[in-house]
Amino acid sequence: MRFRSVQLVVPCVLAAFLLTGCSALSNFSWSSLSPFNWFGSKIEVSDAGVGGLNGGTPLAQEPINQALNGNYRLRSGMGTTNGQITAFYQALDGNEIKLLISGKPKAQVNRVEVMDAKIASVWGVKIGDAFSAHYSKAFEVCQLAQGDDARSVECVESQSKHVSYLYFGDWNGPEGLMPSDDILQTWHVSKIIWHAQARARFLSSRPFLSHTYHAWRGNAPTS
Repeated sequence: MRFRSVQLVVPCVLAAFLLTGCSALSNFSWSSLSPFNWFGSKIEVSDAGVGGLNGGTPLAQEPINQALNGNYRLRSGMGTTNGQITAFYQALDGNEIKLLISGKPKAQVNRVEVMDAKIASVWGVKIGDAFSAHYSKAFEVCQLAQGDDARSVECVESQSKHVSYLYFGDWNGPEGLMPSDDILQTWHVSKIIWHAQARARFLSSRPFLSHTYHAWRGNAPTS
């Protein structure tokens, strides 16, 4: 009985092929026929990586596909980060980008950005969580994000040197200024980021918004 369900897979695939032709298999992943993929482990973000992705995973389509249990359609590209050429793979569900996997060309995975709400960290943090659910203040654990996420705030996971969370929310403060803690309370996780290189706690050198906000608008503070 245990093997009977395995034998039914091939007839089902052949039936689909005979009924609709090759077009029925244009988006079919043959790797999904493997019994190991039927009960794929749940993908989570941990100190070790994201699902099967880690610092030893080659930045190539097949290893990435296997590490993500074949759950996504992969699309590759090239870009630059801090003046350095970067290779990346976008993991898509339909037309939505759910993960961004990047690193040096022809090297190993260096960074994974998770936007899929179905993937949480092993510490229970998930996309959409409020800042206030995990932090009371930003000092030493958060800093302004960089690049395309410059209007967001990145905060480290207290139990990991490889995981951080990107928070985004509304505010009208000056660019380059950290929002105050009371403003951050209503911001929400937009990305979970895994870094191959260990990261220390943030000691931000950038100013925080304070009650003397008028001073940041070019007006001298009153005495």
